[in-house]
Amino acid sequence: MKATLRQGVYVLLVVLAALAPLSVQAERKLLDQVVAIVDESVILQSELEARIGTITSRLQAQGTGLPPRQILEQRVLDQLITESIQMQMAERAGMRISDNELNETMANIAESNGMSLAEFENQLAAEGVTYNQAREQIRKEMLTNRVQQRQVGNRVRVTDREVQNYLDSLEARGGNTAQYRLAYILISVDDPSDEAQVDAAREKAERLRNQIVQGRDFREVAVAESDASNALEGGDMGWRDEGQLPSLVAPIVPELAVGEPSPVLENNSGFHLVMVMDKRGGERQQMIQQHRVRHILIRPSEAVTDAQAETRIRELYQQLQDGASFSALAREYSDDPVSGSDGGNLGWVSPGQMVPAFEEAMLAADVGEFRGPFRSQFGWHILQVQERRTRDISAEVRQSEARQAIYRRKFETELQNWLREIRDEAFIEFKGEYANDSASAEEPVS
Repeated sequence: MKATLRQGVYVLLVVLAALAPLSVQAERKLLDQVVAIVDESVILQSELEARIGTITSRLQAQGTGLPPRQILEQRVLDQLITESIQMQMAERAGMRISDNELNETMANIAESNGMSLAEFENQLAAEGVTYNQAREQIRKEMLTNRVQQRQVGNRVRVTDREVQNYLDSLEARGGNTAQYRLAYILISVDDPSDEAQVDAAREKAERLRNQIVQGRDFREVAVAESDASNALEGGDMGWRDEGQLPSLVAPIVPELAVGEPSPVLENNSGFHLVMVMDKRGGERQQMIQQHRVRHILIRPSEAVTDAQAETRIRELYQQLQDGASFSALAREYSDDPVSGSDGGNLGWVSPGQMVPAFEEAMLAADVGEFRGPFRSQFGWHILQVQERRTRDISAEVRQSEARQAIYRRKFETELQNWLREIRDEAFIEFKGEYANDSASAEEPVS
């Protein structure tokens, strides 16, 4: 039944194409032919060409050489197939990215590149990409990230013992003293028990390393040959603290010079090469200012209008000015049940812990001053900063970073396994010239 439905999708597209005006059909037949059926969806030639154009522009802007056209087409088609499977999973799960969320993300991307939105749009145009195309691609990436976090994140667990072992190991190596920007190549092995497959993968990894040593660009090799999910980004792994290096390469990276490829490394997933693209010092201060603060909240509700809430908070403020007890008023009147029952006490508050309106008032208040009334998204507040201190939170930060680093290592391994699983389980049928090109790599029909 499922296979019939999939075939029906393709037949419907063919019928619709046949019903189109002949002039339109003639103009679009080369551009919009179906190149692959992926479960209940299809990939069109136009999608493939657009993605090839985007990736080509990005790689050229980076100064990365391009692989032969046929290899690039196949790798981009593989990316589109994996993306299509995940997008269909997102749709079945009811996942959506709102326009507001997408707009905010685009603005953040522009800002992180030191551009206004208008400048960002002009930069995209210079690379041959419209703003709407980029926006749609970012939407897809956000959705696939959510699918991955839901499906793969559930497989990853980090224990307190792992965190402590990680910190002990880091301390034995002299602590976190450097950061590295890494690029990475994976030659995967699907069946580690198949000696012929393992030998072929090892030979390929060694051959690629020799080519890199002789001057071939590492990122170009990653684009053309790597089986890692970041291959079409030139294998870029971004900046990593020394303590956040994947365990396989952690002993090797500090010994590598910038631009030097690692030896071929092996684990159960295959053979790996890593290169340090850049290096910088990583010493950081971990001192923050904390505030011991208490507040009274009057929250508007169906029974209390915003104006009535403001009037009530102003009355309480006047009572404080007249000498009333802050803790007594908080217990009797505050609409924050947790802090209210404790006299309004919020304890020690760190930067970024409170909503912006509250944090702004807290930072502006003198110790002992009643600050307010002011409005936040939760309602009307009065606050009092009772004490300030500067605190070294290095230990907490190190623990948090250790947990994140371990999680990221495990997540990356599980992600590769999961991506392989979902492709193996999907119905994938190549069409036209791609049916021949991909015959040897065609996926099993479910």
